[in-house]
Amino acid sequence: MDFFVDYKLVTSLLMIFLSSPIKYYVKKWLKYRGKKKQVDHRYLINSVNNLYNLALIIILFYLWSEELQRFAFSIAAFVVAIVLATREYIQCFIGFLYVTSTRPFRVGDWVQTGHFCGEVTATDWAKLTMLEIDQSDYSYTGKTLFVPNNQLITQPIKNLNFLKRYVPHNFIITMDSDYNPYENMDYLLLKAKEYCVDFQSVAERYNALIERSLDITVLGPDPSIAVSTTELGRIKTSFTIFCPTEKASEIEAKLTYDFFSIREKNVNRKTQKKSEDE
Repeated sequence: MDFFVDYKLVTSLLMIFLSSPIKYYVKKWLKYRGKKKQVDHRYLINSVNNLYNLALIIILFYLWSEELQRFAFSIAAFVVAIVLATREYIQCFIGFLYVTSTRPFRVGDWVQTGHFCGEVTATDWAKLTMLEIDQSDYSYTGKTLFVPNNQLITQPIKNLNFLKRYVPHNFIITMDSDYNPYENMDYLLLKAKEYCVDFQSVAERYNALIERSLDITVLGPDPSIAVSTTELGRIKTSFTIFCPTEKASEIEAKLTYDFFSIREKNVNRKTQKKSEDE
């Protein structure tokens, strides 16, 4: 025991050198087990990584406590300057404690903070790591976001985890004021229900689950269409479809095609009728 105390540098290096492979193989085993059982173990892997780092820091602090104490006394005059210089890092650590204690999300959740939206892949004392998600079509952009933890204290955190499976997808089509949107509304609503019939029963159950969990009323599961105008007097036709997240863009494209197809047919019919009357 005296050897480890007398040769602290050697002890520290041995501790890091011997414990790193153990952490590596534990994480590798968790990944293998997750793939074998088809279970997402990223949360456990992230927890193991953070616990390892915390335990290592505590042991090293304990081992070098005397030296650190003497060092702290020797730089007492510079403490204020050091705090000011490292305040962002201190805020990041406080943000990590805030996220750990309140648990607004976990690894694998979809979250939005500020202008950033993505799937959480890892958390540590300094940053939040996310895979960026394009909110227009709910697809991965291929970019990795690193959000400092201090931003998690000053900005609201939106947990979008319920949107991973089903989403109340909204999109708007804007037309000139000479267009009558109500003449095609029944047809478009019928087409929307037709595109949703394959997953209607699942959507109803998931919609009820969200409402029970959040104690709110969510738009859906039936499609809806609303009409309004812009500040310039143009007509907006708003669609709301409660559908699987991966089908949102596909259904939007189909309804947009139907919208302009029926619009073109109506224009051609009116033009032909006007020509016959003349």
